[in-house]
Amino acid sequence: MKKTLLALSLGLGLAVSGAAQAKTLVFCSEGSPEGFNPSLYSAGTTFDASSQTIFNRLVQFEPGSTKVVPGLAESWTASADGLEYTFNLRKGVKYHTTKDFTPTRDFNADDILFTFNRMWKEDHPYHDVSGGDYKYFGWMSMGDLLKSIEKVDDYSVKFTLNYAEAPFVSNMAMDFASVLSAEYGDELAASGNKDDIDHKPVGTGPFVFKSYQKDAMIRYTAHDDYWGGRSNIDKLVFAITTDANVRYQKLKAGECHVMPYPNPADVAAMDKDPEINLLRQEGLNVGYLAFNTEKPPFDQKLVRQALNMAINKQSILDVVFKGAGSIAKNPIPPTIWSYNDDVKDYDYDPVKAKAMLAEAGVSGLKTNIWAMPVQRPYNPNARRMAELIQADWAKVGVEAEIVTFEWGEYLKRSKNGEHDTVLLGWTGDNGDPDNFMYVLLGCDAAKDGGNRARWCNEEFDSTLRQAKKVTNQAQRTTLYEKAQVIFKEEAPWVTIAHSVVFKPVRKEVTGFKVHPLGSHIFYDGVDLK
Repeated sequence: MKKTLLALSLGLGLAVSGAAQAKTLVFCSEGSPEGFNPSLYSAGTTFDASSQTIFNRLVQFEPGSTKVVPGLAESWTASADGLEYTFNLRKGVKYHTTKDFTPTRDFNADDILFTFNRMWKEDHPYHDVSGGDYKYFGWMSMGDLLKSIEKVDDYSVKFTLNYAEAPFVSNMAMDFASVLSAEYGDELAASGNKDDIDHKPVGTGPFVFKSYQKDAMIRYTAHDDYWGGRSNIDKLVFAITTDANVRYQKLKAGECHVMPYPNPADVAAMDKDPEINLLRQEGLNVGYLAFNTEKPPFDQKLVRQALNMAINKQSILDVVFKGAGSIAKNPIPPTIWSYNDDVKDYDYDPVKAKAMLAEAGVSGLKTNIWAMPVQRPYNPNARRMAELIQADWAKVGVEAEIVTFEWGEYLKRSKNGEHDTVLLGWTGDNGDPDNFMYVLLGCDAAKDGGNRARWCNEEFDSTLRQAKKVTNQAQRTTLYEKAQVIFKEEAPWVTIAHSVVFKPVRKEVTGFKVHPLGSHIFYDGVDLK
């Protein structure tokens, strides 16, 4: 379908100047964002709709890689002891002008202090706005890490740390560190509309937020004054389409240009379609089932080990992933440095699993398996996966009910520990093993909800903390290898699979790349021909 018909079918209208018409790219996204301030959330769906379109960070990842490159900071320096980082800020960066806000100044150091102090300082006027739950900031122990943030001058900021943190600069490229406008915050505070900062977002990014219709559509336009150069795309639309089959039909019909998370069963047909370019990449991800270790009998290591043995992972890989991936044995993927290949996975052995449950004094166990309502790169069909696990557990005398909720509610309730067991997963944010192990399994994350197993092991946690403070990668690798051994023995998760990520893109789209960190980025050379 021609782009003209596409735009009209979505009611977008056309911006016509002479013979030229607006280029409108439509992304059939898989779900609704939780909100539009990425510091408050943790889902890739939300980051795609906010941090990757509307905002920038001090540093960012080079398109298609995990290499850190300048963003709002043109350069940075670190002290020899790794405790001080000074960022030299880019001049002339314009904020978005929206129907609700017209900036009177460019981006400067005040915006960095506003952004980070909001997350850090409980007495900050915006700290409690929208619930005040800054997920990554808490899971990564940023409050303990930071000693001070100082404005050196309008275009330089110094972060002083309480201890060395090897992945600090990479962490600053993560979505949660997206920079807000202090001027916009002041204006909203004066009008009594502070919540608008998180729902009517204003950033410095390549696209300007225009409107959002929940569960239906998000609209953006190109930021004409973007510091990195105006986008090739004039209008960007997220057409929220939760069903993968419907997304595929829309893609084939030309009603969208890019779709995420295809059904594995459709991949072969997509590969043969001359109208579709099927991009693929080994994912920096892991899919898992977490036991709520605060709830009996999952507080017993023997029970967790037994239920690991009761699951036929090969069957899950064959049925759910159609073989497009690999069985997971560690909480980090084999594509990331420090992966410990010497770790031995639990064999599929239902007879032994049943005996171990009896040894633990568990019989007639009734529990639940929470299954995600959306497709993710690490789990293309959580409901089907849950059904396979349910059947496997029934063979060892465990009766499991499958539970699901709307995506935002699912994340909220599982964060609060309402589940017995929960299917989730992770795509890396920065290419560092710390981003998997500490964020998902550390003791701070157990308190703040990122650790859905609610598992806090002192030896494991202290090993990870030590690895954060060491800058030598070989030494860090040794520590992370040790942590993976502890993790496997303690079995707070069933590690299920690392997937291959497929990205079907219509042939008229050029320059789109599969991002190793899972983001969908429509700037950086993306165009329509």
